[in-house]
Amino acid sequence: MTVSQVAERLGVCRSTVYQLCERGEIPHVRVSNAIRVPVQALAEYVGRLSK
Repeated sequence: MTVSQVAERLGVCRSTVYQLCERGEIPHVRVSNAIRVPVQALAEYVGRLSK
């Protein structure tokens, strides 16, 4: 998923998603200069939030 897609799903701005990735809270993959978040990684992050 793109940063914009993750931001939309979480209801936050894109810069918040970049910060979460930078802090290691959301696992991500860098493809060239773009950040991609696996769907499973986002699902696990949301699961940790709801506990």
